[in-house]
Amino acid sequence: MQGRRREMAGPAGACLALLAALALLAGCQPKGPPVFQGYIEGEFVYVAGKIAGRLDVLPVARGDLVSAGQTLYVLEHAYEAQGVALAEADLRQAEDTLRDRQKGLRPEEIDQLLADLRRAEAEHALSSLEYDRRVKLYGQSVIAKEELDTSRTTHARDKQQVKSLEAKLATGKLPSRVDQVHAAQDAVEAARAALEQARWNLGQMSQPAGVAGLVYDVLHYPGEWVAAGAPVVTLLPPQNVKVRFFVPEAVAAGLAVGREIRVAADGAQPVVAHITYIAPTVEYTPPVIYSQGFREKLVIMVEGRFAPETAARLHPGQPVDVSLEPATAPKPAGGGA
Repeated sequence: MQGRRREMAGPAGACLALLAALALLAGCQPKGPPVFQGYIEGEFVYVAGKIAGRLDVLPVARGDLVSAGQTLYVLEHAYEAQGVALAEADLRQAEDTLRDRQKGLRPEEIDQLLADLRRAEAEHALSSLEYDRRVKLYGQSVIAKEELDTSRTTHARDKQQVKSLEAKLATGKLPSRVDQVHAAQDAVEAARAALEQARWNLGQMSQPAGVAGLVYDVLHYPGEWVAAGAPVVTLLPPQNVKVRFFVPEAVAAGLAVGREIRVAADGAQPVVAHITYIAPTVEYTPPVIYSQGFREKLVIMVEGRFAPETAARLHPGQPVDVSLEPATAPKPAGGGA
């Protein structure tokens, strides 16, 4: 019976010895780099205007890729367009007034003054002759002194009329007074400022994309009233996508900004990232870090489009594994086999 037990224990002992050897060998294998659970986060750009209005045109849809400067939406803007037209008319009127202040009378007005001056000069010449004749007649005691005085007054009046018309003619050839010209210039500047304001108001009714990126969401649709400052389109520029993960304090002590890391999502090849920020304070592990078992129950909503340039592989909220091992391992020193 003892021999029989030894025969049966022989194969079992060999199996146990083999399992022990495999366990020892597995314990001697080098451990891989630590993997930390994280998630993808996006810093969104909310496109809005400063003036309220009805949404009339929405040429983009969720999931579109837009370039910088591309129109995202247009609000109803008939009132603002009329404001621009009115401001342009006011500017033209102000500029016409300034030009009128900077020059003298019109040629027709100058000709009228010249005609009045010639008539006044003729009347003055006639009254001068009449006055000289009255002086002689008064010296011969032919006329009374009152008649001489009347002739003298008429002569003086005609002389002053000539001087007055000469002064008006000279003034008519000059521009307006300096203060009037300055006032007209100020009116032009004010009209230009009003036009710029009207154009700015009109520009607020049509919002272009400030950056290139993905149309992540559309918050209003044509026909809806959009309040001032309310976003209509949400953009996600590719440079605003980042990974967020959490490591122990001991591990964080060995990290530095600019270090290369690898980020892997379920069913995808790891991608390279670089550390851009290390928090200066510690915190409790947030509840959004999921266990491997719970992650299998998560789903991600995907909307497919036929844009060939679309290469979106990471999505905000997507759980990922982060490895601190660099993507390219350093070559061993010496180059030995």
